[in-house]
Amino acid sequence: MRLENKVAVITGGAMGIGAATASRFIAEGCKVVIGDIQRGPGEAFAAQFGDQAAFAVCDVTKEDDVAALVDLAVSRFGKLDIMFNNAGIIGAVGPIDTTPADEWAASLAVLINGVFFGMKHAARVMKPAERGSIISMASTAGLMGGLGPHAYAAGKHAVVGMTKNVAAELCHFGIRVNSIAAASMATPMVANVLTGDPGNIEEAKRILAEVSPLHGRPGLAEDVANAALWLASDESGYTTGHTLTTDAGATIGATSAKPNFSEYQPMIGEVVVKAS
Repeated sequence: MRLENKVAVITGGAMGIGAATASRFIAEGCKVVIGDIQRGPGEAFAAQFGDQAAFAVCDVTKEDDVAALVDLAVSRFGKLDIMFNNAGIIGAVGPIDTTPADEWAASLAVLINGVFFGMKHAARVMKPAERGSIISMASTAGLMGGLGPHAYAAGKHAVVGMTKNVAAELCHFGIRVNSIAAASMATPMVANVLTGDPGNIEEAKRILAEVSPLHGRPGLAEDVANAALWLASDESGYTTGHTLTTDAGATIGATSAKPNFSEYQPMIGEVVVKAS
């Protein structure tokens, strides 16, 4: 019951990481407002939890939708303790010189504006209460180059930057602001990229296990949910402005390949160059 008597809002909460996090939060005693652009799956998912959850259609590119989601948490459950800006897309894909401007703008509307609206409206209700935890989904593509499409990388770098900047402001109101940088996890979105079928999670797990730095261990939606749980709970009460990785060490250089200098050899000391 690490989130007992707390109230959370989760965007993109109908499936994947959002759904795994909602389930984890509720199991820990939290009441959750689930927002998602998909009404059918969202309503069906929220219904599993009875009066512990509520659902509302939310397009995070529309500020009014995000504001209404926050207001629903307050009206239904009396407050807002946790905001998880999870909704995201892969967005525009392709070389920089052929990326259509409209696809670029539409991608950043979700990846950046959606997080901004979530931070803004969470702060609106958290500041008077002088408490709260705002968590946003970043990515390893927000910490390194070459891991994702250009719009996705730009959006996730922005999330990391906003996290630091907003944390520096809201700390004065007792509000913590952190983000999670995940690698490719076995979710419907990743399964769709890897297999062409968003429902083929098991095949996505197999593929991800083969390339994981942690031998044979794919990244799971539950791994991110557990990271979000820690950032949402009072256990992380002295942590703000931080981007927590769930990437099996990818951003520190770990790979599935055999590491350099993996076998013993004599010490390499000073190199002596002989005069010609």
